[in-house]
Amino acid sequence: MISLLRKATAAWALLGGLFILAIVLVTTINVSAFTANRIAGLFGSSVAGISGYEDFVRLAISVAALSFIPYCQLKRGHVVVDLFVQSLPKVVRAGLDKLWLLTMGCIAVFLAYWMWIGLNETMGDQTRTAILGWQEWPWYGPGVVSMILWALVCVMQLFEGEARG
Repeated sequence: MISLLRKATAAWALLGGLFILAIVLVTTINVSAFTANRIAGLFGSSVAGISGYEDFVRLAISVAALSFIPYCQLKRGHVVVDLFVQSLPKVVRAGLDKLWLLTMGCIAVFLAYWMWIGLNETMGDQTRTAILGWQEWPWYGPGVVSMILWALVCVMQLFEGEARG
């Protein structure tokens, strides 16, 4: 089960990476169109950019950014300030680590809950993007999944005893 969670977390981060690649591709095309439009303007012509670029990038960034959080927790890549803690006994450091894992897990569940509420409200309101007219509620789903994965990784680490030492 733990191996499956590790693989799912890594796969989820890779999905976020694919969203980042899509954002870079769309941005590159849009910037190229802007440049081409400037050049075409010298000859009395124009080149259009990607319609709805901002809509896509805003939604895709929300998916990509949150998809990396569980993997970062899995690798213990979050910022840690050990200035005064490093001088404490190992058992105290382990206890603090467990306390923070529990705290982070609770925060992740809290955020998943409120994202789920936001998803349902957005679905009920039929909120759409300004230019493309896409429904916004489906884009909340990956965020909920990210928060649940984050909480599960925290629980796994809590019981694995991977305390910082």
